[in-house]
Amino acid sequence: MNPYIVGAFLPILLSLIFQKTKSRKKRGLPVDVGGEPGYALRNYRFDAPVESLWDGVTTISELFEQSCKKFPNKPLFGTRKFISKESEKSHDGRYFEKFHLGDYEWLNYVQAFDTICNFASGLIQLGHKKEERVAIFADTRAQWQIALQGCFRQNLTVVTIYASLGEEALCHSLNETEVTTVICGQKELKKLIDISGQLDTVKRVIWINEEGISNDTSQFQNAASWTVSSFVEVEKLGKENPVEANLPLSADVAVIMYTSGSTGLPKGVMMSHGNVLATVAAVMTIVPGLGSKDVYLAYLPLAHILELAAESVMIAAGASIGYGSPLTLTDTSNKIKKGTKGDASVLGPTLMTAVPAILDRIRDGVRKNVNAKGGLAKKLFDVGYSRRFAAINGSWFGAWGLEKLLWDFLVFSKVRAVLGGDVRFLLSGGAPLSGDTQRFINICLGLPLGEGKGVDETVDAIAFTDRDETPVGQAKPPIPCCLLQLIDWPEGGYLTTDSPMPRGEIVIGGPNVTPGYFKNEEKTKEVYKLDERGMRWFYTGDIGRFHPDGCLEIIDRKKDIVKLQHGEYVSLGKVETALIVSPYVENIMLHADPFHSYCVALVTVASHALESWAQKQGITFSNLSDLCQKEEAVKEVHASLVKAARESRLEKFEIPSRIKLLPEPWTPESGLVTAALKLKREALRKVFTEELSKLYA
Repeated sequence: MNPYIVGAFLPILLSLIFQKTKSRKKRGLPVDVGGEPGYALRNYRFDAPVESLWDGVTTISELFEQSCKKFPNKPLFGTRKFISKESEKSHDGRYFEKFHLGDYEWLNYVQAFDTICNFASGLIQLGHKKEERVAIFADTRAQWQIALQGCFRQNLTVVTIYASLGEEALCHSLNETEVTTVICGQKELKKLIDISGQLDTVKRVIWINEEGISNDTSQFQNAASWTVSSFVEVEKLGKENPVEANLPLSADVAVIMYTSGSTGLPKGVMMSHGNVLATVAAVMTIVPGLGSKDVYLAYLPLAHILELAAESVMIAAGASIGYGSPLTLTDTSNKIKKGTKGDASVLGPTLMTAVPAILDRIRDGVRKNVNAKGGLAKKLFDVGYSRRFAAINGSWFGAWGLEKLLWDFLVFSKVRAVLGGDVRFLLSGGAPLSGDTQRFINICLGLPLGEGKGVDETVDAIAFTDRDETPVGQAKPPIPCCLLQLIDWPEGGYLTTDSPMPRGEIVIGGPNVTPGYFKNEEKTKEVYKLDERGMRWFYTGDIGRFHPDGCLEIIDRKKDIVKLQHGEYVSLGKVETALIVSPYVENIMLHADPFHSYCVALVTVASHALESWAQKQGITFSNLSDLCQKEEAVKEVHASLVKAARESRLEKFEIPSRIKLLPEPWTPESGLVTAALKLKREALRKVFTEELSKLYA
């Protein structure tokens, strides 16, 4: 055979062999477990769930101290120097605050450790008792992490609270946990003063000194019967009056994490040191090449376990953490003064964590910029993107080589500069990431993007993209610190015996499964179970299926609560109950997609009511099916739904933005509703896949 022909086809042949071999690799392996009968998997690289990777380290405080001894002179916490602040007038006449920020100023590991020990001692000297709880109510910054580690050195449980939490939820969180000391930023201090009369147990408030903001808090000193001190004062007090450390045990509660909650008031998830350590250890095995040369940009809320765990991973690796904010992240961020640099440009991070909304914003910003330039720049981008897309989805070898370097030089290096130009790995979590955005990041930033799935009750750890692949899709292998099990849910029609893939409710077992909800024994007993082997399991309420390679895909939710793209929770049943009162509606199914910020709905119409309206309006139609296609009919039914929603005081994001009118009713015989006329959502989604896709188009 002609050697040139062999040479031409050899890369393709090798690529096909490689892909075939890769597709056979098992990412999750069957494992025998206790508890309810089901189908369970473990991570393929570990025989048992990972608890710790370090001999003698069983808590987050021990892990931190170990890194401080190992990397004493390595920069740890970095904060940008404040230069100036000014108001900038926009086109509509409004004024916006803009910052000019300088380089990062650093504390190394040993300096940070000394500061933490001093703060811990100052907290005790201030009068905080060892059995009392501390709340941190502030934006992400170095002092947040210093306060956290300081509390851990005295075995104090920390209540984490979003800086954006509303007054009712804030009062509930502080009162339920009987917090006596609150550590907060200055804007959060004002919020606390406003609700001081509703707080039952708070005795002390420690406010964080901030550059560019007046440090005069005399106006707050007499506003409530609290001791109000600055962060710097507490640190100085501890330095002058050191207190011996009182280190925690693995089972001790490290944090009680309050989030916005899906319905009603937020629940506080108790997380032990061992729980958090297990997740940190698992992630350490996943991020490729993680080490002390890495630089991490921290800007997501530390009140969420995603950021807290990510920073703990960085500390374990001896990496450097530079703090920023979503509003100062890039050169074009809202609070960055024009002509000055954003956090990413100044820091040059190698690692970042992001939520899908941030990545979607980066994708949309790049596309908007490319479209605005037009001409040759847009043509080059479009050709480069399509070539890289074809290469990645075709020959493995085609994704590399000289052509890749060429497109990087001509097009994608400019995109990569948005995040500083040095990022080598991105971790996405907090919500599902769309395949379009994931592929865009892979191509334009030229780096792997790992996606994690998890919930607070399992310290954000369930499944995670493996380190040696970057597939686009929602199926992920089990994270090494836990076991994944599917159990039958006959009422919903999901069984572990289903073909071609086992399906059922997702149950998580392992050292990352938390003790439960604070002061909520009833709810804890409902969703947490201890099996006969001593393994603790959490019942997620999510429905999943296992792919042949041992990866998990989440496909449904038992309680019909869906989290939209920007974090809002929609209770499908609640909204449907409110909307079905419309005279034009016989039945309705609300559909919410985590990849979008709005809802849509399928509506089976009440034929008599809609036909009567059409006749009065003089609208001609041949039959009900024809009428359902009329734009006027869709507008009328949608207006009636909006009216019903407002009368029930639904939120704007709960009201369907688009609807599809259907002439045929849903009956038990059709398999779309139960005998009790309850919706079969999965069946409806399958039957009306095309209609739902068009509503989101």
